[in-house]
Amino acid sequence: MHGIVEQLRHLGAEIERLEKRILAWHQGSDVSRRLATIPGIGPFTASAIAAAAPDGILFRSGRHFAAWLGLTPKAHSSGGKERQVGISKQGDGYLRGLLVVGATAVMRLASKDYASRIWATKLLERKPAKLAAVALANKTARIAWAVMTRGKTYEAPVAA
Repeated sequence: MHGIVEQLRHLGAEIERLEKRILAWHQGSDVSRRLATIPGIGPFTASAIAAAAPDGILFRSGRHFAAWLGLTPKAHSSGGKERQVGISKQGDGYLRGLLVVGATAVMRLASKDYASRIWATKLLERKPAKLAAVALANKTARIAWAVMTRGKTYEAPVAA
């Protein structure tokens, strides 16, 4: 029993050491710091995107970047009828998961007081929470592409 407790302590110390390394890398990376300005993207998600995603200019648009992550609806068509079911789940599952978790956190905090969250709030009124979170993750991926390619930080929309 004491051996397992000691292993857990060692594992906790190793996780803490790795978290410090990731945060240090994040602070040293311009792209990662700019990505962290987007709601739903923190230092760990920003570091993962900056490290794993190829250069943003390789994608024609944010839509292509979101498709690369697997955050686009999967289309089925037959006999002239087109249906969209779920997301394609192709691409980087780890990054996609981080973006969906971040979008879920933003949805949980969605309030009509903030202009940047009005879209999420309205979507949440019409759609189930998980579907709305994936849609927000898609939008976040498109914003991340714009931040990576334009070299600017994210600026939240101003309330009208």
